[in-house]
Amino acid sequence: MKRYEIRWAELEPVLGSEMAKRRPVVVVSLDLLNERLATVTICPLTTQLHPEWRTRLPVRCGKRDAEIAADQIRTISKERLGRKIGTLSATEATALRRLLTEMYGE
Repeated sequence: MKRYEIRWAELEPVLGSEMAKRRPVVVVSLDLLNERLATVTICPLTTQLHPEWRTRLPVRCGKRDAEIAADQIRTISKERLGRKIGTLSATEATALRRLLTEMYGE
């Protein structure tokens, strides 16, 4: 698996307000880590759109409008990941990197 791939993931079980169920996720961890670790860091996608939320990045996933939920970033076992269903465009990857830096960087 590679950074910025969109894959199906099984996110159950969850606690509290974590996003649940089987859903697309974007891999955001570095490729070097993805090769060596048994885990990956992901941001889930949702079709419940909140365009006013600065923590969400609008994208198309398949034929549907969706948002990458950067506020729901988490690390999961690779065993939770399913098949690849797409890859972010270069523009989307840059926007996601910028958003994550704004949220979690200095």
